[in-house]
Amino acid sequence: MAAAQQMSTQQLANSLGWFSIGLGLAELATPNVVAKLIGARNGAGTRNILRFYGARELAAGVGILSQSNPSGWLWARVAGDVVDVSSLCKAMLSDGNDRGKSIAATAAVLGVTVADVCCAMRFAGASANGQARRRAAAIISSITIARTAEEIYSFWRDFARLPEIFDRLESVQALDDNRWRWKLAMPMSRSLEWDAEITDDQPNSRIAWQSVSPSVPHSGEVRFEPSAGQRGTKVTVRIQPQLASPGIAKLLGVVPEQHVNIALHNLKQMMETGEVVKSDASIHRGMHAAVPSETYSGSGQRAAIVA
Repeated sequence: MAAAQQMSTQQLANSLGWFSIGLGLAELATPNVVAKLIGARNGAGTRNILRFYGARELAAGVGILSQSNPSGWLWARVAGDVVDVSSLCKAMLSDGNDRGKSIAATAAVLGVTVADVCCAMRFAGASANGQARRRAAAIISSITIARTAEEIYSFWRDFARLPEIFDRLESVQALDDNRWRWKLAMPMSRSLEWDAEITDDQPNSRIAWQSVSPSVPHSGEVRFEPSAGQRGTKVTVRIQPQLASPGIAKLLGVVPEQHVNIALHNLKQMMETGEVVKSDASIHRGMHAAVPSETYSGSGQRAAIVA
C-alpha cells in the first residue's frame, strides 16, 4: 500500500512537472496566445509578465522532474500559483479584459494549486516518516566477558547495581516484582524518570523489558550466551525505540553511539577485575577530549537509554 501510494505521488509530481514545462514554454514562446486564453489584454506589459511567469514555470518543472523528493519545487509552484491567481483577479477587475475567460483561468489555476499542495504535503510526509523509521532503528551492541553467564546475569538482574556501570543512571528502584523506576541525570541539574516492567526473565540467558512511561517509550533485552571457543560469555544489548519516540540522543546529552558501549565496557571491567577503572573523561558530563571516538568495536548502530 505504501509503495503504491509513493508511486502515485511520484506520478502526480511528474505530471505537474511536465505541465509546468509545457505552460512555461507556451508563456515564453507565445505570450500573446496565452494572454488571449486567460482573457487579458495583449499589451507589451502583459506579454513581458507572461514571459517572466514562463521562465518561472520552466524552472519549476525542470526542478520537479530532476529530483527524487521535489517538495521544495512543488512549494515553489504553490507560491507561483498564488501570484497567478492574484494576477488573474486583477485582470478580472480591469476594464478591457474578458472576465469570463479570466474566471475560467482562475478556476483552473486553483485546481492545479490544490494538486501542487497535496503532492508537496505527501512528499513532506514521506520524508518525515523515513526520518522516524531511521530514528527507530534497533540499537545492538555486544561484548565478550571472561565470566560465566550465571555470574553476569546475577549482577545485571540486581538492577539497583546498574548505576555502577551506566554513566548518568542515578538509581533503579523496585516498585514491585516486575516493575522498576529508573532515574537518569540530565544536563543542567535536571533528571528524567520512567518506569519499566520485566516482560521476560530467563535465568542466565535473557532479560527483556518494556517501558510503561511515555517519557522514554522503548523496549529492549540483554542476552547472555556462550562465546566462541568457550572463552567466556557474550553479552548482547538490544534496544528498540518506538516509532514515535523523541530523539533520545538529545535526552542523553552525550555521544549516543558510545552510551551502551561504555556501559558494556564498564560491565566487563567490573566482572573481570572487580571495579570500573575511571578515566579523565568519566568526571566530565557530555563531550570531552578524553572521550575516544570509539570506546571499543561493538555492533551498535545507535545508542539509547537502557531501561
